[in-house]
Amino acid sequence: MRSGADQNYNEAFMSRTLPRLRPALDIIPSPDAARPGLVLRDPYRYAETILHLPPVWAASLEYLDGSHTELDLQEFLTRATGRLVFSNEVREFVGTLQKHGFLDTEEFHSLRERREAEFRQAPERAAAHAGAAYPASAPEVRAAFDSYFRAGDATPDGPAPGLVGIAAPHVSLEGGSSCYAAAYRPLAGRPELAQRTFVILGTSHYGGPEKFGVTRKPFVTPLGALPVATELLDGLEQRAPDAICQEDYCHSIEHSIEFQCVFLQHVLGSGFRILPILCGPFTESLHTGRAPETSEELGRFFDALGGLAEQHAGRLFWVLGVDMAHIGRRYGDSFQAVAGRGPMAAVDQEDRRRLDRICAGDPEGFFDLVKRDGDELRWCGYSPLYTFLKVVPGARGRLLRYEQWNIDSQSVVSFAGLQFFHPAT
Repeated sequence: MRSGADQNYNEAFMSRTLPRLRPALDIIPSPDAARPGLVLRDPYRYAETILHLPPVWAASLEYLDGSHTELDLQEFLTRATGRLVFSNEVREFVGTLQKHGFLDTEEFHSLRERREAEFRQAPERAAAHAGAAYPASAPEVRAAFDSYFRAGDATPDGPAPGLVGIAAPHVSLEGGSSCYAAAYRPLAGRPELAQRTFVILGTSHYGGPEKFGVTRKPFVTPLGALPVATELLDGLEQRAPDAICQEDYCHSIEHSIEFQCVFLQHVLGSGFRILPILCGPFTESLHTGRAPETSEELGRFFDALGGLAEQHAGRLFWVLGVDMAHIGRRYGDSFQAVAGRGPMAAVDQEDRRRLDRICAGDPEGFFDLVKRDGDELRWCGYSPLYTFLKVVPGARGRLLRYEQWNIDSQSVVSFAGLQFFHPAT
């Protein structure tokens, strides 16, 4: 028989409020039909463990909202399973999530501080996606990328005169290989481009809104290391410090710039410098309908980067790592999206309307289309594209290839390959 003290302790423990599940985790259906449920992973890589949750335990995640108790969760699990679920099972489940950093507790805060300190202290930005998104060895990278270039359609009419930049996807290389090849093929066989500094504007999927993430660390890939033009970065930080996140941890995990680095090295070698800038979402402009530069911080950054573009004209080359529409169940829509079919035909038309404004060098017209309904197409490349249009106002574009791709059976991402050039006067 339990003592009164034991019973009081247990009741107090079970009435304890459960901690909150961290926001911004990847919670996706299990890809293994033999193991139904959900897969829980941390896109920030603070937590490296990937957890599989069987259906009933997956359903219990809604109780980790900071307002339910252990007793609430125990009662839910007992009803859902039709058996008595003991308190130690609840504690083991919550403890596993807590230990691995999936709950908003001290364990996660300590893990986050340690990971961010490791990145700050690292001498270089290591290849985060080699061996997963693309091959880990230089010969394998060369072979894979050569196959993309051979399979893709030839770029019409060759590179545009006065070429100053390109836009390429950052989607999976498997899904976007033709658009990658269309964007990067015109750079091959042009070793003079390696004398320029490549300003790479990438989508920041994890960074703060209205912020630009930078790093001074060389980017390392299987094809070598690319040093950062730190003197250019110094100028930006001096003129627009409030808009910049220095040594942004997001660089350590983000793929939108890493993929561009590997493609650039494939066509040009590694004898050039980069200025890597992660562009956070411009959420305020979508909420208010006012142009991004009406924000004092963003306006100051556009002025600073635009001044750098003007001062170093002819010595810079612009690369944008951007995807466009995100449609389907994965992204919160109620319908199944299939590339090129049904609702995606209308998305194709709307994407091309936006691309027309980009190619015309018309940031105002582009923003007018994006801001409708708060960007219902969810263009994650909106902020890098708008930034480029504002800071290189004389540039015009040409669409090389447009595609839609099913990232899963119910969801579609669209993307394109573009050239940017200064028209002949």
